[in-house]
This record gives sequence, C-alpha cells and structure tokens, in this order.
Amino acid sequence: MNSSKHAELANHAWSVADLLRGDYKQSDYGKVILPFTVLRRLECVLEPTRAKVAETIERFRGQEIDTDHFLRRASGHSFYNTSDLTLKRIAADPQNAAKLLKMYVGGFSDNAREVLERYEFTQQITRLERADLLYKVIGRFTDLDLRPEVVSNHNMGYVFEELIRRFAEQSNETAGEHFTPREVIELMVNLLIAPDEDALSLPGTVRTVMDPACGTGGMLSAAEEHIKAHNPDATVEVYGQELNPESWAICRSDLMIKGQSPENIAFGNSFSQDGHRREKFDYLLANPPFGVEWKKVRDEVEYEHKHLGTAGRFAAGLPRINDGSLLFLQHMISKMKPVDVKGGGGSRIAIVFNGSPLFTGAAGSGESEIRRWILENDWLEAIVALPDQLFYNTGISTYFWILTNRKAPDHKGKVVLLDARDQWRKMRKSLGDKRKQLGEEHIAEITRLYGDAIRVADDPEHPLHGKVKVFRNEDFGYRRITVERPLKLRFEVTEETLAALAAAKPVQKLTDADGFVAAVRTLLGSSWETKSDALVALKDAVVGAGLLWPTGAPFTKALRDAVGVRDPEGEVQRVKGQAEPDAELRDYENVPLDEDVEEYLKREVHPHVPDAWIDHTKTKIGYEIPFTRHFYVYKPPRPLAEIDAELKALEAEIQTLLSEVTE
Repeated sequence: MNSSKHAELANHAWSVADLLRGDYKQSDYGKVILPFTVLRRLECVLEPTRAKVAETIERFRGQEIDTDHFLRRASGHSFYNTSDLTLKRIAADPQNAAKLLKMYVGGFSDNAREVLERYEFTQQITRLERADLLYKVIGRFTDLDLRPEVVSNHNMGYVFEELIRRFAEQSNETAGEHFTPREVIELMVNLLIAPDEDALSLPGTVRTVMDPACGTGGMLSAAEEHIKAHNPDATVEVYGQELNPESWAICRSDLMIKGQSPENIAFGNSFSQDGHRREKFDYLLANPPFGVEWKKVRDEVEYEHKHLGTAGRFAAGLPRINDGSLLFLQHMISKMKPVDVKGGGGSRIAIVFNGSPLFTGAAGSGESEIRRWILENDWLEAIVALPDQLFYNTGISTYFWILTNRKAPDHKGKVVLLDARDQWRKMRKSLGDKRKQLGEEHIAEITRLYGDAIRVADDPEHPLHGKVKVFRNEDFGYRRITVERPLKLRFEVTEETLAALAAAKPVQKLTDADGFVAAVRTLLGSSWETKSDALVALKDAVVGAGLLWPTGAPFTKALRDAVGVRDPEGEVQRVKGQAEPDAELRDYENVPLDEDVEEYLKREVHPHVPDAWIDHTKTKIGYEIPFTRHFYVYKPPRPLAEIDAELKALEAEIQTLLSEVTE
C-alpha cells in the first residue's frame, strides 16, 4: 500500500472532524477519532471469526469455567468480542445508539475494553449523544474499510500513526507529550541497531525492544520496522510502559492493530510500578520528559535505593528531585541482558536527554555518582549532540546517549562524542518549538559518521575529523580537592570586636556579662600580634575589675573569634600543633583522575599561595561530560574598524529614515 492510500484512509477517519466542529475543540478531535478507528479496526479483524466465537460461547454456556483461552483461540487473536452487535447495526438504530454501543464495547475481552476505557470512551459516547452526533459518527466509520486483507497490520500502523500525528498537531502545546518527530526516532533507531545489522539478518532472529516511557509507541514501531527491513522473517516483540492514560491507550491500540500483544504495554509509573520487573531486553530506547520532578514517587524510589542496593535499580545514586532523567537511564540499565561467557547476549540502549545529565551535580552528588557508575562499568558507547529546535515542546539542545554492555573491541574503554548540531534544514512551517528537521541526507551522514567514529577521530585529514572526538572513560573523571589555607589573625579591641564579644553565647552565659564586657572595654584601641599576648592582657583587665576569668575551650574560642581580625601578616592559628584552616579562604579544585593532586598543588596553587595544603579527607571523585567545551572553537572578535564602519552605516540609515518621516 502506498503513502497516498494511507493518507486516503486517514483522511476518511479524520473527516469526522467536520461533524465535531463547534461541539468539540480541535485539540479534542482525537479523543473521538482515535478510539473509533481502533473500534472499527478491531471489528474488521474479528469479522471472519465472529461465527466461531459465537459457537464457542454456546458450547460453554452454563458451565462455570473460564472461557477466555477458548474464546481467544476461536477468534484467532489475543482479543475477542462476545456481542452479536456491529457498528452498522448500531448506526441503523439512532434512538438506541448510545445504549447499544456501550453494550458492544462491553462485549470485548478485558484487554481490548481496557484500552477503550483509557480513552474515556463511555464519556465520549454520552457527549456525542447529547450533541445528537453519535449515530452520524458511527455511520461515518461503518464506511471505513479496514479489513486485514485490504489494510495489513503494517500499513494499519502507518494509518494510525498519521492520525496520531494530526491529533498531536492540533494542539502544539501538547505535541511533545504525544509525538516524537519521526526523523529523530529514525536516527535514534539507526544508531541503536546499526552495529547489529549482520546479526539481525540471520534466520530465526528474535529480538525484544522496550521503551519505559513509550508515549504513543512511535519509537517501538520504528525499531520494529528497522529490524524487519533487515530481515522480514525476524520476530520482534515490543514492550513498553506509559503513565499518561490516553498515550497508553494509543500505544496499546497500535499494538492490537498490528497484531502484537497489547499486554506488553504496561500502565503506570516505571519508577514505582515496574511493569516488566523480571524482564530483560535486547534493545531499550526512550525519550523521557525533560526536567520532570519525581516527588510523587520519592518514597518508593528512596526505599529501593536505601534497602535493595544492587538488587534494585537505583543503587548508583539519586538525582535531584526536580529532574528524573537519570532515574530512567538506571531503570533501563537494569533491563539489560547479561553478557555470557562466549560474548553473546547483552543489550543496547539509546535515550534522549537535554544537557543537564552531562554535567549537573558536583563530585559526590547523585548525578555524578550515576555517571561514575556508568563510565567505570564501561557502558557508555557514545553521546551525539543534536540540533536545537528539533522537538515540538522545547527549543533546547538535546543529546542521544548510546550505552551497551557488549562494546566492540575497538570501543572498549572509550567514549565517542559526535557533534551533529549543524546537521539540519529549516522547516517550511514551524510546529510549536520545532523549527528544524533532519533530512534523509542528514540521517545517513550522522549514521555513517557514527559507524566510522573511531577511524575519523584518528584521521586528522578526514573532512569531518573536527566533529568526532574519542576519549577514555577516565578522561571524564576528576578528583575534587579541598585546598585549605591557614587562619591568620591579629588581635584588637575596637567597637566592632567588643560588639562581637558581647554577642558571643559563652559570654552571654556569664554571671556578670555586662561587667565582663565593660572590663574589656578599658582596653579599647589596644592590639596584639599574638593570641597569647592578647589573652594575658584581657585576663589582667577582667581580674583587675574584680571578676573571675572564665575557663573552658568554648569560651576561649569565642573570645579569640571576637577579638581576632583576619590579617595576611597575622599569626597562624593552630589546633593541636596543626595549622587551623580558614573557612573563608577555602577553595576547591577539580584535578583530572590521572594527575597527582600534590603535583597539581605545587604547579597551580603554590606559586600564588605557598602555604596552601590539601585536606585529603575531603577529596571526592566526580564525573562530568563537558561536551560543549570539547567542541568549542574560538572565534576572534571582529576588528574595531569593521564594527565602527558598520555603526556609521547604521547611523546614516537611521538619519535617512528619520528625514523621510519628518518630510
């Protein structure tokens, strides 16, 4: 079936919009058209076995046994309908259309009925009836020929995808929630599956694909198509999970329409309700929502992190609460198949992220620990930077992360960074924030470059050498060292230090705090170079006033902190013989993992502050991937003469325009 036939069928279904106009908002058309298309397809698929299902129902009537298995076998599909109604019969009885349609839907097997319920189909039936539109809409769909011999499962997928796209485009603000651009999915699947093309062509190939945030199932469909293109006889089983009820219903509908098992698409939050808890998959791919908080599932996620450890999914770390992107990646990694002793098995992962997961979080943070876990296990194969303005609901830059636990020998211990930000063409008409798209030539170029990345990076003469860089895993690691400098003080009694002394808690607890401060005031204007000289003078003043001199470490420290003033030439303060660090002068440095931190201190710090030292007890290991920095190209500023000439030209143009206005 060619693309014009797909469009013709989609146009027929979408023509119902003409009936809905006025009673429905444009963004709600899909809530009627999509479930009715599903209903009509299911009816056409089940039509040849209706009689056999009816015979099975009669055979087991009155018997107290579960007939689900027998009815599925009779229908020849994973679903069935026990009613003798059809859309055509229902449309012929306008007065009872709503009642009959609800009975018809109620006759479906649980898996099919649940899909229609997620569309809130019953509410739509009531709404259409009140608007006197129900029988008209039903009548329009009875004319839509979706029999399998006319429209194959594969082609039905294209028709349904076209309807989903139209639904998404009716409301640009929600397009990103429902629909990932097809060309982005195509590129993502290419990079995910390309290294396995030879293996996929083998007879008897079976592959499983999973998307933990599957939306309407576009990525799953594309992955299946890609594998089938290499081997039409391959068996591809797709799995997914989706939180949004409508998107879940669309995805399940798509699988039912294509003859796949709809039970493979779980409903719920992947973090708190893992719908595929014990499953492992060959390929995993996802475009999870960017920057979405995970507060609603915090208790479940934190419990798994703290109590299940490596037996759970989130042992590596937890990202900040306002961005769950790296939780999705950990969840996907937990679904990878183990590699066997012969090198077989294993999985590949592709996920879309914004820039945040590359670098957010300092050493020791949840994000850094997750990156560390991934890189130290040698799972990160590559990161591909995409153009901005590529998605419907955001104009920000995005990245593909490609991971695998079965890297090719020449990739082991390495990570490829590929800059594809200039591979795009401008769209003729913007869709929401999407103003750019990837053409077939761009997809082919990026795919080819990805496959040759190691060779291109090693060849300075290659025209695209500057677009590919290869790093060792440890190149992204660093030690965050704490650089301390000694606390240096001189000591003096001024109005400011007296006020600090009076406010100190150990002083306020004295029996005669006011008298103590008054005694010290007699030394106003005095100063001392050392702490010992200051304490002797202060003690003499207090005792001389007839007061007892307080004892204890808290009092002594409070006194020192109050009358002590920071001075680069002052006395170094010591605790148990060791220089006391000055918290105000504390600094932090990130030192590459393969560099000695003491050598770094001597080279980078000591020439400026010779008395600095590293507090090794505070050193932390961190990992970040500064993608933009690695591809930064310095552009010198334009010559001043050129800028000056441009300004003068603009001034002349403004004067000319002003003179035209005033004439």
